Amino acid sequence: MKDTLHTAADLGAAIKAQRVKLALKTVDIAAHSQRSRDVLNRLEKGGDVTLYALFDILRAMGLSLRLVEGGLPTLEEMQARFSGDDDDAS
Repeated sequence: MKDTLHTAADLGAAIKAQRVKLALKTVDIAAHSQRSRDVLNRLEKGGDVTLYALFDILRAMGLSLRLVEGGLPTLEEMQARFSGDDDDAS
């Protein structure tokens, strides 16, 4: 799991990784968060969900968010971000 999350896709992947690590079932998270499995699935794929849904799901998983100063991206983050770009094409 990435330490720094910059996109909704990063957040979704981190939530899914934690769900798998904690061996939590989507149906149980949905029941405890009072959200549908579709909302959880959308969140894990980096899709659009409400902040209320995000926090309900995090609470149901026993997780929370922490905000830290962003700073500059690491070399690895920059390489990953631009690895598919082909600016040298003529």
